[in-house]
Amino acid sequence: MARSGRYKVPFRRRREGLTNYRKRRKLVISKKPRLVVRKTNKHIIAQIVVAKPIGDVTVAGADTRILAKFGWRGDENNTSAAYLLGLVVGYKARMRGVEEAILDIGLHRPTPGARVFAVLKGALDAGLKIPHGEEVLPSDERIRGEHIAEYAAKLKEENPDAYKARFSRYLQRGLEPERLPDHFEEVRKAIQQHYENKLAKIVAK
Repeated sequence: MARSGRYKVPFRRRREGLTNYRKRRKLVISKKPRLVVRKTNKHIIAQIVVAKPIGDVTVAGADTRILAKFGWRGDENNTSAAYLLGLVVGYKARMRGVEEAILDIGLHRPTPGARVFAVLKGALDAGLKIPHGEEVLPSDERIRGEHIAEYAAKLKEENPDAYKARFSRYLQRGLEPERLPDHFEEVRKAIQQHYENKLAKIVAK
């Protein structure tokens, strides 16, 4: 098949649907740290990344498995976990002297209320300054997992077997899903206390 002499083969990561280079160029030339958020089938990953001539350098980062350190027993891939991850990474970034960043969600669709924006809200609440529109952030009720708790309570009453099957991982970890909002608040408080104490020690030095 004939091709124009001007045809250029796209970069490998563009062909594989991994990187939007036009979007990445705009983010890099801003010269600001990027809050990079990515999702897998089981976890959510967030990193504060700085572009250097030698390549990207990760200043701070974690995935939702770190939440177990603070007692989290809920799902590691839902909106509540995404927010808590953003809170952790936001605090870790501040401990390393980063005070502002821009959001990099890669090829994820910018759907209002999505988990990537729950990470953003967590980072904002940790004290990072990140340009955003309020309309994209999930509601406090959704972040606390109130929709999950309400559904679990209803399912438990109507179909106990389906309840046990649907929320088996929660129950195996010793968490009744209808208690998720209270559990979320306990873990959020633990994260805030942990990192606020660390930041206070850094300032005291």
